[in-house]
Amino acid sequence: MRTRAALIALLLPLAVHADEALQQRAEQIVRESFAAATPQEWAQRMQQDDVQRLCSRYYNQPPADVAEQIVASQRQAMRYPADGKLMGDWKNGQALARIGAGGHIGTIQPDPPGAKRGGNCYACHVLAADELAAGTIGPSLSGYARRRGTSRESIQYVYEKIYNTQAFFACSLMPRFGHNNWLTPEEVADLVAYLLDPASPVNRE
Repeated sequence: MRTRAALIALLLPLAVHADEALQQRAEQIVRESFAAATPQEWAQRMQQDDVQRLCSRYYNQPPADVAEQIVASQRQAMRYPADGKLMGDWKNGQALARIGAGGHIGTIQPDPPGAKRGGNCYACHVLAADELAAGTIGPSLSGYARRRGTSRESIQYVYEKIYNTQAFFACSLMPRFGHNNWLTPEEVADLVAYLLDPASPVNRE
């Protein structure tokens, strides 16, 4: 009896080539359905970049050579804070981790003036133990610094992973917060501090 992974590997090449016309039609329907609501805003959202197109084409399971291509391209696009500091203020990071609004989430109306975007990290991860609502889609990050340390390598890894996870894992479901300009490099550094600073609630016993 074939496993699910084996069946996917068997059928995926056929699906990739057989449904291109259907996929194009589906994308057209999606674009047209948003035509009456802030056309420029939604039209921009409908445009996939090269990575998104590849991940869609292979249903988030690209072959090894394509995955390597994605990772390499995303590593080249990495940006860092102007001051070079990859670990910012954990208190700012805590606030960003808890903000689940901004960027027209749940509405087609523009953000109110001064609205702040956040990482909404608790939607997928457990972080500080005192948080009442936390997701389990992603791994628990509670006590992250105690497990991974605070070396220069750890700090850089966490920064780059938050900034653009696809620089490590092609077609990851985690948002590319920095790459897509959802968060600034400095805000990404604040989230790094929230995960790694020993004084952060994430790392308290």
